Amino acid sequence: MILILLGPPGAGKGTQAKKIIEKFEIPQISTGDILREAVKNETEMGLKAKEFMDHGMLVPDEVVIEIICDRTNEDDCGDGFILDGFPRTLKQGRSLDDMLKAKGLQIDHVIDFEIDRETVVTRIAGRRTCKSCGFGYHIRFSPPEKDGVCDKCGGELFQRGDDNEATVGKRYEVYKQQSEELKGYYGKKGSFHSINGMLEIDDIYRKVEEIIGKGHDNP
Repeated sequence: MILILLGPPGAGKGTQAKKIIEKFEIPQISTGDILREAVKNETEMGLKAKEFMDHGMLVPDEVVIEIICDRTNEDDCGDGFILDGFPRTLKQGRSLDDMLKAKGLQIDHVIDFEIDRETVVTRIAGRRTCKSCGFGYHIRFSPPEKDGVCDKCGGELFQRGDDNEATVGKRYEVYKQQSEELKGYYGKKGSFHSINGMLEIDDIYRKVEEIIGKGHDNP
């Protein structure tokens, strides 16, 4: 089973992907996570991507497509995978179709999580992460007991460079501009589904299960 989860940063794609993984036992491929790891490790790809990410811009298609091709060749993708944050553009969507066709595969479902700009900014700009253990917090929804200090290890909390309000707003606008053609593209194929991403997490997942559950129940 091959799934694509669409939606702007902060729409809850990662949260829903984790629930899908638990039931259907296929890996999540998050381009954001892969790129941030490359930036952290200062790899050649990471250095290329960093300038774009820091300014809320999309990383060039050729870089993203290359990492997706490499990742889907790994053994754990044999029974399918979830693409989180890819494709973002029509060009990426067409390149993904070409890649899958060459492997004799096709997309089962494309699920789009709809969410407004204000909610995205609130969710992302409030994120804080521990420098020592990596545990995540939110200053509004799940704050630490002591401001700026990790409950788990006492480490210092920080805000990622691309999680500030101005950059988040730019990322949202860029996503909206790029995604409209992509939605139409998948809509014509009959694999596109839209879900209100501002519902409660469990309510969203019930709708996700309604879409993908039939014919894909775990034995």
